[in-house]
Amino acid sequence: MRTILLSLALMAGLAAPHPASAAEEGCPGLVAGRALPIVPASLARSEVGLTYVGHATFLIETAGGIRLATDYNDYVRPSVVPDAATMNRAHSTHFSNAPDPGIRTILRGWNPSGGEAPRHDVQVGDLRIRNVVTNIRQWGGDSTIMGGNSIFVFEAADLCIAHLGHLHHTLTPEHLKQLGRIDVVLVPVDGSYTLDMDGMMEVLAALNARLMIPMHFFGQATLDRFLDRARDQGWEVGRSETPSITVSRESLPGRPKVLALPGR
Repeated sequence: MRTILLSLALMAGLAAPHPASAAEEGCPGLVAGRALPIVPASLARSEVGLTYVGHATFLIETAGGIRLATDYNDYVRPSVVPDAATMNRAHSTHFSNAPDPGIRTILRGWNPSGGEAPRHDVQVGDLRIRNVVTNIRQWGGDSTIMGGNSIFVFEAADLCIAHLGHLHHTLTPEHLKQLGRIDVVLVPVDGSYTLDMDGMMEVLAALNARLMIPMHFFGQATLDRFLDRARDQGWEVGRSETPSITVSRESLPGRPKVLALPGR
């Protein structure tokens, strides 16, 4: 799916900081006062496009023409250069040290210099991007890097989409408070490199998103194992024939549903 015609106003406003206030914690944030975007013919103002590129990378497209790639890396990339990209540090398949220079906004879910974890909350055109900091196991060891990873939350068209990244632990009440309402969750389901299957089911039950899209599954057998567990949870399970879908508040299922997109 292709979006077109960014307005000059949106281009000038890329990566503008989002005003922080207690009223804007969680998802969704305040939308009053934002400039109305030019809507591409392929998306209505109330819709967001989602394409599963592979591994942990999705391309998110807004009605205002903004394209964002999650867990942008050097191995699995969308066919277009996104306006914005998020990254996490778990492995080289989740970040890039040489991102395309055409990407205007790059947000890392960790602090490459060490120290305090980053706190992102920016407005890129009609897309708000923010993060909720999580911890991560040290690669090749048993130690934990506190604040070493992030869940990124994307808000557009009154939808709140959470990318769980390389999540290694269940969520605390504070995490859930920071996340707020989540409509769509992009969830790693490998059950080993990230969180184990029982833990991930606990996370998904706590989030209670209406639409859950699996990623990071290393083959059909692993994906099928997750889908079987989802059915055991009483969730509806479906499969899409294409890696691209269009989502709106109106099109969300009435009860929690898992939708598997073609990918890896």
